[in-house]
Amino acid sequence: MKVTLIPVTPFQQNSSLLVCGATGRAAVVDPGGDLDVIQGEIARQNVTVEKVFLTHGHIDHCAGAKTLAAHYGVPIEGPHEDERFWLDKLPDQSTRFGFPAADAFEPDRWLQNGDTVQFGAETLEVYHCPGHTPGHVVFFSREHRLALVGDVLFAGSIGRTDFPRGNHADLVRSIREKLWPLGDDVTFVPGHGPTSTFGAERRTNPYVADGVQT
Repeated sequence: MKVTLIPVTPFQQNSSLLVCGATGRAAVVDPGGDLDVIQGEIARQNVTVEKVFLTHGHIDHCAGAKTLAAHYGVPIEGPHEDERFWLDKLPDQSTRFGFPAADAFEPDRWLQNGDTVQFGAETLEVYHCPGHTPGHVVFFSREHRLALVGDVLFAGSIGRTDFPRGNHADLVRSIREKLWPLGDDVTFVPGHGPTSTFGAERRTNPYVADGVQT
């Protein structure tokens, strides 16, 4: 599986283009905006988009999802239904953060902890990881030892919990109980900034490293 990070929006959010090497089928994760850039990369790689996956409902992660999915005629899968709160507020979010107007929408499939999603010959496991937002999910490729974690975890930091329905204790619990057991060797793509590994964060992250009291 090939992964291409495509920073989009003024927030430089890491949208990801996932491509199945065996089939040339692709999925777009968190298309928050700048759809011309995302579509340009899809065309450059000459792949066929099959799905749009969403980690959560903040505008920089999902504002372009409905338009992109309609353009390619594909379904939107994710996040967890507890994220309806944020997806319903997309018009308010666009005003607050100065984004182009974004309509509320419902994905074609809400995801639950323990679900899987597929594109091409690839399968990703779904983990419900609340804290940053109530319905945030993480996508994990066990075969490729790769996780797409949205705004749950960053290199050297963790997601904000000062938004409505954020919860710091829930976020730390999600990281330690859902992500760490996947393995120190797992590389993760955060919603912003550089990639890292779970092992590196367990050693050095000032918020959730082993031994850090929360």
